[in-house]
Amino acid sequence: MTRSAGGYRIALVYASHRQRGGAEQYLNQLARSLARLGHEITIVCRRHEDPPHPSVRFVHLPVPSPSNAWRMWSFARAVERHVRSADYDVVVGLGRTWSQDVIRCGGVHDTFLELERRYLLGPWERWRGKGLLKGWVAARIEERAYQPGRYRHVLVNSELLARDLIARHGISRDQISVIHNGVDLERFHPRLRATAGAALRSELGLADADPVLLFLGTGFARKGLRALLDAMPEVLRARPEARLLVVGTDKHNRGYREHGEALALGDRVRFLGRRSDPEACFAAADLYVLPTLYDSFAYSILEAMASGLPVVTTLNAGASELLDPREHGAVLEAPCAPPRLAEAVIEWSDPQRRAASAASLRRRAEQHSEERSMGETTALILEVARTLTAERAAARALPAGWAASGS
Repeated sequence: MTRSAGGYRIALVYASHRQRGGAEQYLNQLARSLARLGHEITIVCRRHEDPPHPSVRFVHLPVPSPSNAWRMWSFARAVERHVRSADYDVVVGLGRTWSQDVIRCGGVHDTFLELERRYLLGPWERWRGKGLLKGWVAARIEERAYQPGRYRHVLVNSELLARDLIARHGISRDQISVIHNGVDLERFHPRLRATAGAALRSELGLADADPVLLFLGTGFARKGLRALLDAMPEVLRARPEARLLVVGTDKHNRGYREHGEALALGDRVRFLGRRSDPEACFAAADLYVLPTLYDSFAYSILEAMASGLPVVTTLNAGASELLDPREHGAVLEAPCAPPRLAEAVIEWSDPQRRAASAASLRRRAEQHSEERSMGETTALILEVARTLTAERAAARALPAGWAASGS
């Protein structure tokens, strides 16, 4: 591999490159930002879609896949072999590998496993060890990645996650940088309410005066959809015209629909499935509700804020750090109790409260643009690259046998 003139050779490692998903969205933003600066960017992955920038290339590492756990471990081993044989200036890992200089951590797996077993799995699932092997492998990969000497720096997107890493893995605070995620301020904008938002409301038969609640995401159990459905009867007693839009998919989608039917919610809850226009969904809504059990950040909260929507979420969403509960919405304990969730939704679906908060929400989002977040992130990665390059040059300059003899 030859070095590009004036730029660094940077590997970004993540198993699955796609155009949707929080980690994938971050990967594409980062690859695009570094490529625009003139660096040679390689995405190392098992599978990929179209590159986020014309100069970005892929290294495809196919691995055997008899099970999720086997595939995960095999990819981490394949990355280790590839990195040893390649000639990158810096390697950035985005999750579930142990061979990187910079770790961009999107969550602590042991924390998620504890919360899952405590709140999401039923007695039968716990007894038969649902997901036990996959979870154990993911946790062991994570444990190995944070061993002293295996990395130079850790990048996280919230103070919530920084505290968790320190508690779980004993990482020194000076090895962690907190850089909040950034949002595309043009794609998510209050002005879309009069265009794309109005069109979607008309398509769905929603009246202008209907308070529209939005839930958006995949993995409905972790995101707290059941608690929101359970809260809806109380919300509807106070606000009979309220409507809930559920955007996203889940393997148990039918069960959630049936639960809504059992609660007699009828067409006041609409399951829209996966959509490629989240900006229109936010523009059509009046309040964003994400009662998540665990999200290291949650891009969607920042996208809602950029769209001028107040937010009801939990302390277990890293992006809740950006919310002022006096102006921007409600931040609740997790898991959410449906009565408390209903209370917060009723309060923040009030038209006057919503209107008064819109400008402040947009201003706060403007402090967290994609450009600012990526600027801080690329500066950190390039500083690590400079340090590593200088160290390697110094090592090559030593007399033969010097380093080996310890002289």
